[in-house]
Amino acid sequence: MATIKSFTDISQSKVLAEILSLESADMGWYYSCNPQSARNQMWAGTKAENADIPCWSLAALLGVLPNENMLVKTTDGEYYCLAKDVMTKHYDNPVDACVAMIERLHEFNLL
Repeated sequence: MATIKSFTDISQSKVLAEILSLESADMGWYYSCNPQSARNQMWAGTKAENADIPCWSLAALLGVLPNENMLVKTTDGEYYCLAKDVMTKHYDNPVDACVAMIERLHEFNLL
């Protein structure tokens, strides 16, 4: 079983930043250059302000979905979202299901 994510990854965050109000983000991805190594690193922090890339927790994602949205956990431990006659496929993670629902609702101009 996959590890349950508690916030959006960098690629999801970049997509959501184009769809959602940035004020709805409650976390952020920050870029830093670690002087001890030659690699640049990204890390997630709990303050969205001044973030290089805004990031959303599961609670923040649920907050931007329509009130009639349902996040469902199946007996197999998978998750899907259902809202406004739109349903996502099944995901191992509730964050992934919510991101997919936001993308679908945006695609249909329902968000």
